[in-house]
Amino acid sequence: MTEPILVDPRQQFHTGKFVKQDQETPALQTKMTPKPDCGEKSYVGQHKLENRRVLITGGDSGIGRAAAIAFAREGADIALQFFPGEETDAREVEKYINDAGRQAVLLPADLRDEQAPQQLVDQTIQELGGLDTLVLNAAQQITQPTIEELPIQQVKETFTVNIISQFALVQAALPYLPAGSSIITTTSVQAFNPSAHLLDYAATKSAIANFTIGLAQQLANKGIRVNGVAPGPIWTPLQLDHGQPEAALPEFGQDSLLERAGQPAELAPVYVFLASNAASYVTAQIYGVTGGQAINL
Repeated sequence: MTEPILVDPRQQFHTGKFVKQDQETPALQTKMTPKPDCGEKSYVGQHKLENRRVLITGGDSGIGRAAAIAFAREGADIALQFFPGEETDAREVEKYINDAGRQAVLLPADLRDEQAPQQLVDQTIQELGGLDTLVLNAAQQITQPTIEELPIQQVKETFTVNIISQFALVQAALPYLPAGSSIITTTSVQAFNPSAHLLDYAATKSAIANFTIGLAQQLANKGIRVNGVAPGPIWTPLQLDHGQPEAALPEFGQDSLLERAGQPAELAPVYVFLASNAASYVTAQIYGVTGGQAINL
C-alpha cells in the first residue's frame, strides 16, 4: 500500500533563530537573511484564477509577493502597488508574473498620499482593461516601546496607510467591480492579541477586521465577497523595517504553537481560495494563519 505524504509542520521552512539585522526604510526582501519563502520555487498553479484582473497593494515582498506569484500562476494578470524605493523587489515579482505568462503592471505609490488610491485604480483599469479582485495588503508597522514615545504623526500615517487607504481603494474600485468579484484584506493576529509595542499598528488591524465584516454586509447584494486573512508572525521585510525590537528578532515567531515563524508561501493558498470561485459561499470571514494563535471578534 502506498504511504501518505505527510510533513511535520514544525519542521517546515526555517526553524532556527534569525540573525540580528535591520535595514533603513524601505526594507528590501532581497537583503534579508534568510530570504522569505514566497513560493517562488514551490507554488504550482491549477488554473483557479484564469484571466482575473487583480490589484495587490504591498505586492513587492512578503505576503503580497507570495499572493502575486500564486495569482499569476493561477492565471491572473496583476497590478502591483509598492512603496517607492522598493523597485528592486518589485522587478523580481514582475519577472515571476511574466514567467507565468501573465501581465504585470508595476505601480509605485505612497499610500500616505490621499490621491494614490484613485490613481492606482485608474491605472489598473487602463492597463488591465478591468478589475475584479482587490488584495488590500499594504501596511506600516513601527515598534515603539511606550505611548509616550509614540509620535502622533506616526499614528496618523499608520492609520492612513493601513486602513484609510482601504476605504479609499474600495470607493475608487467599486464602480468597476462586477458581481463575482472578491475583496481580500490583510488584518493580523495583532487585531485580536495585540503586542504592547505595536499599539498603533494593532489598532489599525482591529479596524481592518471590523471593516472587512461590515463591508461584506454592504456588498453582498452586489455579488461581491469580502474576506480577510489574519497572519501571525510571518517572516517579511516589515519585521526588519523597525517592525520589531531588534533584540527580539532572533526569537521571532518561536513562541508559536508550531515553534517557528511562518513564511509568506504558507498564506498564498488562502488568498487564492478566497479570490476563487471555490469560495462562492464565503464572505464576511477572517481566516487565521497564525501558527496556532487564536483569533476571534
